[in-house]
Amino acid sequence: MRLPKPSCRPTHLALVTSLLLSPLLAQAAEGMWTLDNPPTALMRQQVGFAPDAAWLGKAMRGSARLAGGCSGSFVSPQGLVLTNHHCVAECVEQLSSADKDFMKNGFLARTRDEEKACPAMEVNRLEAITDVTDQVKAATRGREGEAFTKAFNAIRAQLTASCVGADSKTQRCDLVDLYHGGQYKLYRYHRFQDVRLAFAPEQSIAFFGGDPDNFNFPRYDLDMGLLRVYENGQPAAVKDFFPVNTQGPAAGEAVFVTGHPGSTQRTLTVAQLEQLRAQRLPETLVDMSEYRGRLAQYRTQGEEQARMANAELFYVENGIKVLRGQLAALNEASLMAAKRADEARLRAFVARQPALKPSAGAWDAIAQALQNYRSYRTLNNQLEGGRAFNSQLFGIARTLVRGAAERSKPDADRLPEFAEAGLPAVEAQLFSPAPVYPAFEKFKLSYSLEKMREHLGADAPVVKQVLGKDSPEQLAARLVDGSQLADIAQRKALWEGGMAAVRQSQDPFIRLALAVDEQSRALRQRYEREVESVIQKNSERVAQARFAMTGPKVYPDATFTLRLSYGKVEGWKEGDTQVPPFTTLGGTYERATGAEPFALPASWLAARDKLDQTKPFNLVSTNDIIGGNSGSPMLNARGELVGLVFDGNIHSIGGAYWFETARNRTVAVNAAAIAEAMDKIYGAGTLLKEMQGR
Repeated sequence: MRLPKPSCRPTHLALVTSLLLSPLLAQAAEGMWTLDNPPTALMRQQVGFAPDAAWLGKAMRGSARLAGGCSGSFVSPQGLVLTNHHCVAECVEQLSSADKDFMKNGFLARTRDEEKACPAMEVNRLEAITDVTDQVKAATRGREGEAFTKAFNAIRAQLTASCVGADSKTQRCDLVDLYHGGQYKLYRYHRFQDVRLAFAPEQSIAFFGGDPDNFNFPRYDLDMGLLRVYENGQPAAVKDFFPVNTQGPAAGEAVFVTGHPGSTQRTLTVAQLEQLRAQRLPETLVDMSEYRGRLAQYRTQGEEQARMANAELFYVENGIKVLRGQLAALNEASLMAAKRADEARLRAFVARQPALKPSAGAWDAIAQALQNYRSYRTLNNQLEGGRAFNSQLFGIARTLVRGAAERSKPDADRLPEFAEAGLPAVEAQLFSPAPVYPAFEKFKLSYSLEKMREHLGADAPVVKQVLGKDSPEQLAARLVDGSQLADIAQRKALWEGGMAAVRQSQDPFIRLALAVDEQSRALRQRYEREVESVIQKNSERVAQARFAMTGPKVYPDATFTLRLSYGKVEGWKEGDTQVPPFTTLGGTYERATGAEPFALPASWLAARDKLDQTKPFNLVSTNDIIGGNSGSPMLNARGELVGLVFDGNIHSIGGAYWFETARNRTVAVNAAAIAEAMDKIYGAGTLLKEMQGR
């Protein structure tokens, strides 16, 4: 499943060096390319097809971004969106109850009247990309530290507000930092806020094989879900979509993935990578591993506890596997040696170029900023990062408190998340009817408060301020039991009443958010002044040097913006074993044991004799993807959907830091299996015909 991903571990320095000494220059089918800068010559040379402007335009408008962190695509002119089951799992859980467990039993809307509104989901479609690099750099030129941050926030607010205009309910604009400050682009999206669930299979087949099979291949997962976007109470009319080719792709066929990879770190400085290796990754891995144990214990308390904690445990387990792999990658001596050699080569190039003199000290400035951050990093993570308050209700309270303060300021002076152009999205989340589970809130909050006390010490002033004489369990119970923020009407009253209403509120979560806000803001301001602004400014200087050395035909690190990856359907060699590119539906039954996580749902057992068990189920390709690509369409040269991306193999995990062409593979559901299952197992023929354009 796709979150940030761990690492493959090449054993030969020569292999790693060849991949890293020419950073950003495409190697084989490497690259997460922006759609306004595709490597058409390389694509034609390497896979035999290069898309034209019309193909790329349709690909842009046919692709979808799920605001919660996934990708998807439009697969019919009536607003039908195909994505992964694990991308709609939150919606499925929120629509479930003790009597109707759609995660366990699946969901199918046989008519559009039966489609159920997802309480907290938004789908975005990219409409335009505009280069605003000159405007941003002119606004921030000559500024450092806090002055840089203020100028940057002001120009961001100005550009996004101008882009959105009067259409904030249906438009969203993001200022996107590419090449770590080398370029700035304005991405304008159409927002679909009425999103309804149309189909989701049982979780047991969507995540067949569970954590043992996660990031591995062969796989046998029907990791799919269907949503429909509505406007004005009717299915949205969509001009650009990808019809589903139910034959799927052939071995060796060129395939193209359009999706929204979340984050890569292929061009970070050595100091940044060392900070990840020494601090962030190990600390987070320890915390998540302990939290996984607590979650697993909580789930044993009953069926409802298991249902409430199911998605949380899934994401934690997935994240742990990711972090382990990323840490293994950064502990590979040959990888870091190659990164150091690459950086030394770029710095030597800068030293020979008088025009690049401002870039000469950039690497040392970034390293010093990271070193300075160590003294208050833990406190900042606990307070401003929110690790001390793992609670849906606290998140609501902080939004209300900060929203009241920020909306009274001029747009240019606000925290970026409360800029005028983005307020409709904030309000959509704030007033979401997503359920709040009090018992689960108490569990999560008490655990995070306990960890705050452990990390900061019982005598830390903020620990004493927050806990007082209470234990973490006592405080969590008092906060949750005394709060009315689960009531949407209460949230609206506080939002509309502004700071006066917030300050008068006696809701315990509001009082807590107010109590810690001053210190939390101060930590944030210090971080922005001493660390973030320094890294951003100096990363621009590094990017300028890299452009001067390599030229403009390069791809940027992932930023959860739409990218194009090209490749072929192809297996790989694992030791002496050749891994084929396809699994079959019949192989699913051979792999099933009847015990979780290899237990098939009753629907699959009943339909066994109906299925063509020779049909391909999952496949692998050489496309370059990372977390955030979950739900991405896999297209053929005709722009038809032939697969649905849902994972990568174990060697893809190192894609955060480099791309290994020999073994890094994307894992997808074959469109042939989607059609076979929808038709013969779920009786979803009406939806299938719609996806085929019939």
